[in-house]
Amino acid sequence: MIISLNDDEAWALLRKGRLARLGCIADGEPYVVPVNYAAEGACVLIHSLPGRKIRAMRANPYVCLQVDEITDHCHWRSVLAYGTYEEVGNGAERARAMNRLLAAFPQLTPVESRLAADAAAPSPIIFRIRVEQITGLCED
Repeated sequence: MIISLNDDEAWALLRKGRLARLGCIADGEPYVVPVNYAAEGACVLIHSLPGRKIRAMRANPYVCLQVDEITDHCHWRSVLAYGTYEEVGNGAERARAMNRLLAAFPQLTPVESRLAADAAAPSPIIFRIRVEQITGLCED
């Protein structure tokens, strides 16, 4: 039987997760990509290289995140978090956000490793999604 998660259960799943699907509108079409994230308060921190999703969110900052926990096809929990994209500026706030992400993901990805070796490469963009609404369902 599928039932709704209450707000506390939905937030707990969002805070526990590390991999989400980020949904936005790119060039007038739905665009969904997997992202690693770290929850912080009522926000989710993410980093990315410049590209299609960053352009899309700059043009239309209203986005959603989908996080799930699947045991099998009859035992799962899923959360949709709706919110607003906001870039984290330079300075202390950016350093704090990056430290939070590095604590959640201590291993650099291959792209980030190449960036560290290439001074001409673009800096990763650190952004947050300010969660304004959250819903969840589960089946047990």
